[in-house]
This record gives sequence, structure tokens and C-alpha cells, in this order.
Amino acid sequence: MNSRPPLAGEPDQDTLRRASLKVALRISAACAVLVLCLLAAATVYLMNKLAHPDLPGSAAAGKAYTYLDSKDLIEAMIIAGVAGIVLAGVVGWLSARSAIRPLGEALALQRRFVQDASHELRTPLAILDARIQLAQRDAVPDSKPGQALGRIREDAATLTGIVNELLLAATGAAPDRSTEPVELADVAGSVTESLQELSSRHDIRLAFSDGGRPLARIDRNSLRRAVLALADNALAHTPSGGSVTISTGVERNHAVISVADTGPGITGVDQARIFDRFVRTPSPDGTRGQRSFGIGLALVREIATAAGGTVEVARTGPQGTTMKLTLPLAGR
Repeated sequence: MNSRPPLAGEPDQDTLRRASLKVALRISAACAVLVLCLLAAATVYLMNKLAHPDLPGSAAAGKAYTYLDSKDLIEAMIIAGVAGIVLAGVVGWLSARSAIRPLGEALALQRRFVQDASHELRTPLAILDARIQLAQRDAVPDSKPGQALGRIREDAATLTGIVNELLLAATGAAPDRSTEPVELADVAGSVTESLQELSSRHDIRLAFSDGGRPLARIDRNSLRRAVLALADNALAHTPSGGSVTISTGVERNHAVISVADTGPGITGVDQARIFDRFVRTPSPDGTRGQRSFGIGLALVREIATAAGGTVEVARTGPQGTTMKLTLPLAGR
């Protein structure tokens, strides 16, 4: 039986503490500006009174007057101002912590839910993988059923990798940076094979072009998810009769995977914004409908950034769009 991961909550404490400190500093800074303005106004007023003193006349001989040294008065105001700033900072810190505490509890509940869901999904996925292996024993490896079972097992492995990444993110543990170099052509070719049935159903020709077999140091499942998202986006925006080409290569000492389609291109939105979540653009035919890019491309950018790479729109226009995933080149 798998052991349950520890309850979450601690990974967020530093973030919440920094947020509380930032709020307290902002309150202190606002109070400091206010105090400085008051001190400046009071100083100007005192200097003006010193320049034009209003001395009591002989008619006020029976009255008592108190004289204050302007230097002592200004020093007292400065001390009071500093004390006020410090007090404002303390009050701001306590208020910020009190206000952010519900957020911390919500984050802890969210992490706990992701942990529980990920933990519960790992067992059925392991059972599924075992059943696929049993079925593969009775199938000829090069037969159509054997190849289909191999692709199904690869898809199950991708799901298992996603679940493991969710569990890793929920626990707040640092990801493993000692991943082995991955051959981009193998992953891109595997994605092409997995999407052949989907592309055929939409009458789109999907092809893989091996322009080189570069290596990149990235988690294999993460790379497969990124290429799948790029290819799925290309298929979604390519009309029937069109084509999508996935290719690999090396450009300026970087490993590159390109996904080119023959769709209508990206219009009505800044190209950099399509990697934001749920970006919508006007329909290319001028109708009121909208094209949505969902969260797939946003996840591609997160995967690329985590591996030290980038993803961009290399070109777009009426003849189609090419998206390029660039990763640091790794040696063999």
C-alpha cells in the first residue's frame, strides 16, 4: 500500500509571510510620506513664526507666557513621527497576517485536495498499466493490436507522469533536475503516431519531419505533453483538407521542435498573448464566433520555461502558422 503524503500547508508559509511583510512595508511607507509632509509643513510654519515673531505688548503684563525652543520642538515632532511609522508598521503587519490567514487556509485545503486526488489516481493507473502489459503478452508486437496496445500504454504513462507532477507540485518539493537527455525526434514521432487517428477523422494530413535528432535535458512526459498541446492546437485550427507538420532540428546551438499548420493564421490578438490562459480571438471568417486557445499553450510555456527554453509563434498568416519550442541543447 502506498503511503499517504504529508498534509500540505507549510510550503505556503514563506509566501504568505512575505506577502504580509510587503503589505506592512507599504503601510509604513505611506505613513512615512504622510509624516514627512506634516513635518515639512510644521517646520515651514515654525520658521515663518520665527521670522515674524509676535511678542506680547505691555497690555498683557498680567498674563503668563511660555516660550519653546524651535529646535526642541522639531526634534520632538521627528521622534513622534518615527514612533508613529513604527507603530503603523506593526499594526500593518498584524492586520496583514490576520487578513491573509484565510488565504493560507484555502491554499492548504487546495494542496490537500490535489494531494488526495493525485494519490488516489496513482493506484488505478498502476493497475491499468499492469493490465495493458498482460494484454501485450498475448498480442504480436508488430501486429495492429500490439501497436495499439503500445500506444495505449504510452498514453497511460503520460497520465501517470501528470499525476506525479501534480503530487510533486502539491507537496511543494523541488523538482528533480537530474533528468536524462531526451531525444526530441523520438517524442515528436510518438506524438505524431498517437494523433494519426484524430487527424484522419478531421481529414487533416499529419506528418513528422526528422530534420535532426537533437537531445534536450527535460522530463520526457513533460516534453510529450508540450508537443501534444502544440499539435492539438494546430489540428483544432486547421480546416479539413489541410496539413500539420511536426519537425525537429537544431538552430543556433538549441534543440527545436516546430509545429506548422495550414490554417488561417492568428488574427485579432497579440501573438505573445496566445500563451496566456483562455485567450479568445475573433473568428477569421468575420462572424461573431470566437476561437479559444484554452490553457494548452499556457502549459507549453510553463514546461518550456521550467526547462530553460522558450515557445513562440515563428510565423503566422493566411498560409498557416508555425510554433516553435526551443530548448537548450544537451550532449550525448
